[in-house]
Amino acid sequence: MKNKKYLGQHWLNNRAILDEIAGFSAGYEKGNLNKKPEKSYAPQFEEICLEIGPGLGTLTSSLFKYFDKIIAVEFDQKLAENLPKSFPGKNLEVINGDILDFDFNLIKTPYVVAGNIPYYITSPIIEKLLTLRNKPERIVLLIQKEVAERITDKKETLLSLLVKNRAEVELGPVVLKNEFTPPPKVDSQVIIFRPREPKILEEVFELIKLGFSSPRKKLVHNLSRIKGREEWLKIFDKLKIKDDARPGDLTLEDWQKLYYAYLGK
Repeated sequence: MKNKKYLGQHWLNNRAILDEIAGFSAGYEKGNLNKKPEKSYAPQFEEICLEIGPGLGTLTSSLFKYFDKIIAVEFDQKLAENLPKSFPGKNLEVINGDILDFDFNLIKTPYVVAGNIPYYITSPIIEKLLTLRNKPERIVLLIQKEVAERITDKKETLLSLLVKNRAEVELGPVVLKNEFTPPPKVDSQVIIFRPREPKILEEVFELIKLGFSSPRKKLVHNLSRIKGREEWLKIFDKLKIKDDARPGDLTLEDWQKLYYAYLGK
């Protein structure tokens, strides 16, 4: 089936990589896919996998090696209609829709999320998954390599701070662009999230979002919309933040301290 470029469709062909992604989704550790993972929850519950954008079902096939049930959310109507034909007799539920509109509260048992997701909506998908009330046990995504590196880099972005606040994160293998049909312009990388309760208050993120309103400008410039420049510089001095700091220079802990100082605490 011909891909639709506007949907960012690139089919991964390498079965070994697909099996590895499925193994990570099932909780197997990197480099140790033969050792069965221990489950942290009650044994009477079976884990299911929600797959984002299954496309032709290449990853779906690997996921069925580990999961008895898969919920596949596919935006492309024709692909959604054809997918069940490839898996007769399997416990596959296909939903034709946008993953950003999907109600995860409909899933009543422990579950994980996996997917080779379109580059153009990577950030919205990650943000949605990490802010769910009904948190998945794990999230294993194949995303643009540059984005994966930015998420784990010491130079922060709004997305990396959100991720580090709400999940433990680990980089998996790099997947070269020639492993896809058609090849994208850049390489991809597997990234593994283990959601947890936030480290810092959600209210702090309103300040962080303001700080990143112009990421390349000095932080004091962006924050001066809610408090005078000189007042911020006094706070910076107290917290040992450089006057010319950019938003990406601050850690989660720095932002929390800044937030409390802004409130006068």
